Amino acid sequence: MNYIGSKHRLSSFIKSIILDVVGDDLSNKVFCDIFAGTGIVGRIFKSKVKQVISNDLEYYSYILNKNYIENNTFLKGKDIYLRQLNNLPLVNGFIYNNYCSGGNIGRKYFSENNGKKIDAVRIQISKWKDTKEINDSMYYYLLASLLESADEVANTASVYGAYLKKLKKTAQTDLIIKSAEYSLCKNNHLVFNEDSNSLIKNIQGDILYLDPPYNSRQYGANYHLLNTIALYDDFVPSGKTGLRKYNKSLYCSSLNVKKVFEDLIKNAKFKYIFLSYNNEGLMNNQDIKNIMCKYGRYHFVSKKYQRFKADNNRIHINNITKEFLHVLIK
Repeated sequence: MNYIGSKHRLSSFIKSIILDVVGDDLSNKVFCDIFAGTGIVGRIFKSKVKQVISNDLEYYSYILNKNYIENNTFLKGKDIYLRQLNNLPLVNGFIYNNYCSGGNIGRKYFSENNGKKIDAVRIQISKWKDTKEINDSMYYYLLASLLESADEVANTASVYGAYLKKLKKTAQTDLIIKSAEYSLCKNNHLVFNEDSNSLIKNIQGDILYLDPPYNSRQYGANYHLLNTIALYDDFVPSGKTGLRKYNKSLYCSSLNVKKVFEDLIKNAKFKYIFLSYNNEGLMNNQDIKNIMCKYGRYHFVSKKYQRFKADNNRIHINNITKEFLHVLIK
């Protein structure tokens, strides 16, 4: 998924620094990814640690991580279910009526047929769950597969804050539900859908990885349609872009970010804390140092990398930015 702030290209850098600080043997360690997003960092450590605790306030993220982090054994029959989903008759449902050009409003987030297919698939997944034909593990796997596959054919410049006026080439392709493959492992992991500053008071472990929003862009607004597909609830979409009510993070507020960040650090019952933050964030390096130094030994490591910016061709190289990994040993 082409995701704002994704750590996919920085995953090797993050992994190497964490291992340098904590040590190579993490088999008895509890690792928490408390702003998980698409779960890239948690997936790296899933097979290496005793337990991963994954959390994100956005519901689409919760669905993805229930599959990628919490699912750990083979799901029998998953390919059969995917095949059935890909052969369903189309349905004029909520997504088609509210987010496709042929619907009631005329929004162009998806082609007409792809919108109808999203509706058909989403309805069928719920039917299987309600009749107990599938268990929770299969439910999250199928729903994660739908979210990622739908995102591939969305008629946007990566985020859902707006749709494009004309269907781009990838949005004209037929939606195929592809498998959201997850890694198998022996350990059980936990996934939450809570406010990070509330959850931190109720968990403990060894390694805490933080990747909060950097700036004023709210993930709930930028990915609202993924939440709508995931929840598939009944509401009246608002405005030209069809927004739903969404969570507003204090980490996106210049007035509140330092206070809420310190609250998180203060309440964290973890020995090793790692914060990913880049040079364009609401907090500068001195702000972060001032806070983290109060609670233990602190240092940071930085890495320059090419930032990718979404446009009508999906992504292109924009410029160089610098990622900081701040390290605190409490």
